[in-house]
Amino acid sequence: MRADETISAGGKIALPGLVNCHTHVAMTLFRGAAEDKPLDDWLRKTLWPLEAKLEPSDVYEGALLGCLEMIKSGTTCFADMYFHEDKVAQAVKDAGLRAVLAEGIIEAGNARRGEQMLRNSIRMAETLKGYADGRVSFRLGPHAVYSCSPDLLKRVKEAATELKVGIHMHLAESLMTRRGQGEVELLDRIGFMDDIDLLAAHCIHLSAREMQVLKEKGVKVAYNPVANMKLGMGVPKINQLIRLGITVGVGTDGPASNNTLDMFETMKIASLFQKASYLDPEVLPAETVLRMATIDGARALGLDKEIGSLEAGKRADIILLDLNKPHLTPCHDIYANIVYAANGSDVDTVVLDGKIVMREREVRTVKEENVKEKARHTASRLVAQVD
Repeated sequence: MRADETISAGGKIALPGLVNCHTHVAMTLFRGAAEDKPLDDWLRKTLWPLEAKLEPSDVYEGALLGCLEMIKSGTTCFADMYFHEDKVAQAVKDAGLRAVLAEGIIEAGNARRGEQMLRNSIRMAETLKGYADGRVSFRLGPHAVYSCSPDLLKRVKEAATELKVGIHMHLAESLMTRRGQGEVELLDRIGFMDDIDLLAAHCIHLSAREMQVLKEKGVKVAYNPVANMKLGMGVPKINQLIRLGITVGVGTDGPASNNTLDMFETMKIASLFQKASYLDPEVLPAETVLRMATIDGARALGLDKEIGSLEAGKRADIILLDLNKPHLTPCHDIYANIVYAANGSDVDTVVLDGKIVMREREVRTVKEENVKEKARHTASRLVAQVD
């Protein structure tokens, strides 16, 4: 069989496409809009007022910008939780990426709103199944234990079981929400984690017993080091989670709490954050972190039989990293160069599902300048409305 196109890869290294296990991609529109604030102020005074103004078309523009950024920095698959996820799905399709999406469900004391958001999440999981030639799949997305009542969480679990889909939620992110009974203890008490594919983002404030429960229930964890640091949320005990045998992937979190979607930057900080916390330079070595951003990330999303490694029979999600750069010279340890020295702009070529979506830094699926200009206009309009 003759290939339609031949790629010259001299001086480059082929890697599986990176897997971003937790983000809110349309928040590219709010990049830099709320800086250096504690979580409660960040949410209540800036982010939530901005999000209240969002239209579906705005989410599409923000998501398309995020997809463009991810392509250009080597991420080929991401897990997202936000609003108007059907528009995120459209952006994923147009950009040629792969994604596991979850329409957010937030009750926050309003049972009627929580029920409506659950119905909307179920509708998307049903109607968009197999979307974009199977590159898009759906989970249910209860925001967190503190924003969804136990009754609503039980209904989410029942719906996910009936639909045969997983769940993506925030868990143990902030000490502010840990009052009395722990979040993991509550979920365990209501049977929420039983026989369900649960992806839990953050998992910062966990006791040893809670970690053991997560292991017993088969919960997967998305580690978001940059956002954890930037919002002053604390340091998750990732080394202990991995030693317990818990699958841990890496996520950027949203661009409003990170500022970029660059998984190379996130990999480096993921390792250094843990070394500094444990006071141990041997914790989370480069090879381990690269696995977390590839095959372990795919496993966390239930996609490890399709992506996450370069193997015969898997989907051809491949990136080429250009090693012919001053900051990648010399190369004594390829894992160290990838994790500690490389950045997203070193990605030369991206192949997804066997199709070239970027070659020599030129994205083929969307018009880069058009995407950026539309996102600038949308972001300026939203911020002006709140100001």
